[in-house]
Parts: sequence; structure tokens; C-alpha cells
Amino acid sequence: MTTYTIISPTTGKPVQELHLADIFETDVIIEKANRAFQSWRLVSPGDRATLLRRFAAIVEEHNEELAQLEVLNSGHTIGNARWEAGNVANVLNYYSAAPERLFGRQIPVPNGIDITFKEPLGVIGIIVPWNFPMPIAGWGFGPALAAGNTVVLKPAEVTPLTAIRLGELALEAGIPEGVFNVIPGKGSIVGERFVTHPAVRKIVFTGSTEVGKHIMQGCANQVKRLTLELGGKSANVIFDDADLEKAAAGAPGAVFDNAGQDCCARSRILVQRSVFDRFMELFEVAVKAFRVEDPALDTAEMGPLITAAHLARVKEYVPSDAPIAFQGSVPAGDGFWFPPTVLMPKSTEDRAYREEVFGPVVSVMAFEDEADAIRLANDSEFGLSGSIWSRDIGRAVRVSRGIEAGNLSVNSNSSVRYWTPFGGYKQSGLGRELGPDALDAFTETKNVFFDTQI
Repeated sequence: MTTYTIISPTTGKPVQELHLADIFETDVIIEKANRAFQSWRLVSPGDRATLLRRFAAIVEEHNEELAQLEVLNSGHTIGNARWEAGNVANVLNYYSAAPERLFGRQIPVPNGIDITFKEPLGVIGIIVPWNFPMPIAGWGFGPALAAGNTVVLKPAEVTPLTAIRLGELALEAGIPEGVFNVIPGKGSIVGERFVTHPAVRKIVFTGSTEVGKHIMQGCANQVKRLTLELGGKSANVIFDDADLEKAAAGAPGAVFDNAGQDCCARSRILVQRSVFDRFMELFEVAVKAFRVEDPALDTAEMGPLITAAHLARVKEYVPSDAPIAFQGSVPAGDGFWFPPTVLMPKSTEDRAYREEVFGPVVSVMAFEDEADAIRLANDSEFGLSGSIWSRDIGRAVRVSRGIEAGNLSVNSNSSVRYWTPFGGYKQSGLGRELGPDALDAFTETKNVFFDTQI
């Protein structure tokens, strides 16, 4: 029997021993989900909507419990964790309106009637990363269940506790046994079996680009549907006519939130040269005021990194000769802490500038004009998110159209709203989650022609 010891990122001490599923156990649960699909797909739209609303209500009732569990397991700040649990409830409520609105179309044809149906795929395999265990899970299972699919969800080995609890709450809400299943296990075993098992009709994966490519190759063997949300190296572009005080005050949270363990992190800051020095003065004050402390405290703005191994990886991006402009502070004592760090690389080939650090490290560089800003922002294999700061709306429109990214904010650092689409360009992913279009990724369109001439 394979087990995993969950470690608190805040203290470095063991929290819980967890059993990890093997291939046999995974197959049993997939088959259970496949059997449940035959009845779940036939639940009337109104009844399915009611069950999802009950699920959302129970998640809301357990918001504080789920949040405290995430602080313990993932080291998230309590403020973030409460938002994350709330996001799961919001996503379920949003998609609870979907079953009764999965409209087909009537298409004009000669000699008959042509209509389309939106039909569920079957079993959906959802593979969730460790950086945002609750919301990313909900982004997958919310629309999947609403569309009439059943779900097998694999949380990351290091952060499974809230996913397990959500599975229990689903049963309490009346979601039938086998419809929503949580399978803790290794990606190389459970996740790989999602890819190879023929009853799993679609994979939803959030994680590294390298693993995403491997999953994509595996899905090709069965022409299996796939949604990928992968890496990012997003740019925060600040023009000389921006509100510099607001841009500088928001920049730390845009990259250091969740200790930089966010694929949307604005980990490249591009500042127009004429205001570069002033921005850096303001930014330094904001970084040094950024509160890195025990994530259980309501005042915490950043907690620790997820594991000792990940801390070691992040440290590799800031060697002793790194071009550090300034750093924030971290608590003394145990835990996987790394200070908010601002670099001023001399070249765009600098490793920390080009690669996704996935930690509280940001690189700042100057640009000359609008064209230069777009060029630098697009000089990346990724294209997930980003921000543009300018009072000139015409410029903001031009630059937002010019930057190759799936989610952009003007005079803001907001990336995610559950009612708008989310996804990336280039190697940041494939497909879109959230918003009204997500349901298309969990349904097949069936076309039926009725001959009326007989």
C-alpha cells in the first residue's frame, strides 16, 4: 500500500498520512463513474440544477472549514482560502443554471426539420494542481456535472484535503454515489490511467506545460477530448501616462499573491523608460510593506512555498550574483519561506526573466514605446494573462489587441471571473474554462434531420 505524508508548508511538520490509489483502485472508481453516468445523464435538467444548487449551498455553509483546511494543507493565506472556497460555491451556482439552458438549434433545411442536441460526453477525468486546489477543481467539475457528465478528480498528492472534503460534501448535498469521485494518487499512476482508460472521455488538466504535452500525446491514441491550462510568464505593462501610484501599489499582489505560485502571476514588469525610476521607487515601498507572515493571520498577504523541494527550485533562480534590486522580508523559523524578490536583469535571455519561476520572483525591464512594449510582452512561449496600465484608452485597446494572451486587464491585475472565459495562447494551454462557453467543452453536438416529405 502506497501512502503519502502531507506536510504543512508553514511549519514543515507532518499533518496527515494519506493512502494513494493504485491502478486497480483507479479502474474500480472509473467503472463506478461510468455506471453512474448511465443514470446521471437521464436526471431531468431541473432536478440536476437543484442538486447543484444544494451542493453550492453546502459548500458555502462549510466555507470556513474548507478555508482552514487549505491554510493547513497548502499554506494559503486565510483571506485567499476563504475566497477560494467561495469561488467553488459561486461556480456551482453559476452552472446550476446550465442544465435547463443547454439549448440546441433549429436549422432551416429543405424538406424537413433539422435540430441539434447538446449531449454529455461521459466520464470526465480532472487532474488538479497543488497551487489552487479548490477553485481549479470547481472550474472542471462544475460545468462537467451540469452538462450531465460524471467526474473522476485527482488532486495533487501534496494538497488533497479540500478535494476529499468536497467529495464528501457532494454526497451530503444528494449528488448520487459515483457521480463525483475523488481519487488521491500519483500523477504517473492515477492521472496516467485517466489518459489511457477508454471510459474516460475527456481530460481536464491544469499544471506544467511539460506534463500537459505528455497528456496531449497520450490522449491522441483515443482521440480523447482535452482541455489544458498550463504555464505562464505574464507581463505587467506600465506606460508613462499610467497612474503610477496605483500600478506600483498593485504590482506586488499581482506577482507575489500565493507566493507567486500562480500561472497568471505578472512575473515580468515592463515599464516605459521615462517613468522607470519613479515606478521603482514606488514599487520598492510597496514590496517592503507586503506582509509575508503566518497565513492563518487575517493580515497575511503571502504565505510560504508549497514544499521544501519547490523552495529549493525557486532559490536556483536567485543565485548569489543575481541582479537583485530589492527584497521583502519573511518570518524567522520553520516553514518553506522565500522573500518577495525583485530582479533587474540586463538581458531578456536571463533565466528568471524567461522561465516560469512559480515563486515570489519578478523581473523588471524598461521599454521605449508602444511597439517595444508589445514586442517584449510577446517575447515568450507563454500567453496566459497580463495587465496594461495607461490612461489612454485608445492605446490600451491597441496594446490589448497586440499582446498574445488569453486574459488581459487594463488598469487592473484581475485575471479570473467565473462568468467570463479563462485560458491561454501558445504554450499556455488549449481550450477555455469558466464563463458561458465552458459547457461546449463538456458536450457533443448531435445533429438530427427529420424528413417531413413522407
